[in-house]
Amino acid sequence: MNGEKTRCGIAALVGPPNVGKSTLLNRLLGQKVSIVSPKPQTTRNRIAGIITGEDHQIVILDTPGIHEARSPLNREMVRVAAESLADVDIVVFMTDVTIAPEAKSQEKTAALVKKEGRRPALLVINKIDLVKKEELLPLIDRLGRGHRFEAIIPISAKNGDGVDIFLGEVAKRLPEGPMLYPPDIPTDASERFIVSEIIREKVFLKTSQEIPYSTAVTIDAFNEERDRTIIHASIVIERKSQKGIIIGKGGARLKEIGTAARREIESLLGQKVVLKLWVKVKKDWSRDPGFMRELGF
Repeated sequence: MNGEKTRCGIAALVGPPNVGKSTLLNRLLGQKVSIVSPKPQTTRNRIAGIITGEDHQIVILDTPGIHEARSPLNREMVRVAAESLADVDIVVFMTDVTIAPEAKSQEKTAALVKKEGRRPALLVINKIDLVKKEELLPLIDRLGRGHRFEAIIPISAKNGDGVDIFLGEVAKRLPEGPMLYPPDIPTDASERFIVSEIIREKVFLKTSQEIPYSTAVTIDAFNEERDRTIIHASIVIERKSQKGIIIGKGGARLKEIGTAARREIESLLGQKVVLKLWVKVKKDWSRDPGFMRELGF
């Protein structure tokens, strides 16, 4: 390690929904550990990505988007995001160029970051590829006004612009200390959890309206054999009327979801996967504290 002291710490990504937190985490890791979709509020649980350099290790937490939460599930998501700040070393307020500084989700996140003022705070502005350069400086000024950010970093998580600068700003603020994880581990999430999230992502991408938000995924069996892995999973919905939408005519939509998920899971596990999906109805599961605990909340 060139005689330098090791630095290691935890940075939490917090911000409104759909600003690209999961996309940034996947970009930093060079692989997918956090699911993404064009729909807001895709991320429900806190997911840690681990980036290890020669003399440092950054643990980055991808958290659910901060928003006006009305349902018990959404309130739980916001609680997860807020509590993620309790033990971190660096707070990263992430937003994007499409969200007005005065938006409620923006103000709610800013208030949360200000409350945690004893820690270094960085402002990351994503999706800079969507605006002209001359529009960026006034936006940076408006977003940074009234806050004590140690650095403001414009990035494009989609194409990688500014991502190395962001990593450098985080790394130099890490406290001294030993690495928390072996250098070859990219996340603390289990394969079972990532598999369930991949399936849920495909539901987000293949369905519309309220269906993705009424859906949870449980892994019922995960059997690793010598040359293949056999996975049994349930797509859990809240109402019987939603079952036909998930399954589709003649089972076509469920087959699409399963095929897309299986291909990605095979890439994750590096071997053939047999994926068997069932659709189950659990009435109003998003209001059931016991079931939400089963999902990891």
